[in-house]
Amino acid sequence: RNTYWLLALSMLPTVAGAVVGMSLNFIALFKAAPIMTPLLMFGAMLGSLFVVTRLRNSAWGVAALFGFTFISGLMLTPILTVAAGFRNGGQLVALSGGLTAAVFFALAAYATVSKRDFAFLGKFLFVGLVLLIVASLANVFLQVPAMALTISAVAVMIFSLYLLYDLSNIIRGGETNYVMATLNLFLDLFNIFVNLLNLLLAFTGQRD
Repeated sequence: RNTYWLLALSMLPTVAGAVVGMSLNFIALFKAAPIMTPLLMFGAMLGSLFVVTRLRNSAWGVAALFGFTFISGLMLTPILTVAAGFRNGGQLVALSGGLTAAVFFALAAYATVSKRDFAFLGKFLFVGLVLLIVASLANVFLQVPAMALTISAVAVMIFSLYLLYDLSNIIRGGETNYVMATLNLFLDLFNIFVNLLNLLLAFTGQRD
């Protein structure tokens, strides 16, 4: 219950970060330095992840988690700006959010009812995640649209399986720290949402 409540609350700083990013024209930084800015933001996210991990057992753990989700909201600025340029962009953002929520509730129900142990997915998912990160960083320099769509499709699959893995781990008592449990679920949902939106914009986006 603590994990699910904290997960719901963590969405508030995420939305706030997205609003701040859009209001302050954060996209200008990405346009001015299309390679350096994403790398710096990725570094900031890794740094905040480290802080959350270090403070997970203290009263500051929740504050660090909210700080991380705020930075994650800022990272949504580029794709939300792209969505704003489509006639149906708002609908696609809502659809991506709805699909992400549907995936979460479906997998949470399955993990709860089946009570299966999905720990065997751990090594496979870790290797897949490393390859996905390498491919994503490479495409920052290559800027190949087809490669970006392939990465997004694979990412949706990997993070959906990660979501099932993390939910099973929480339900079976493998993760007892609710800050870390929330962080894991948030990362899964964040990546599913972003990559789903990227696919929806590419295939169903209607430009003005």
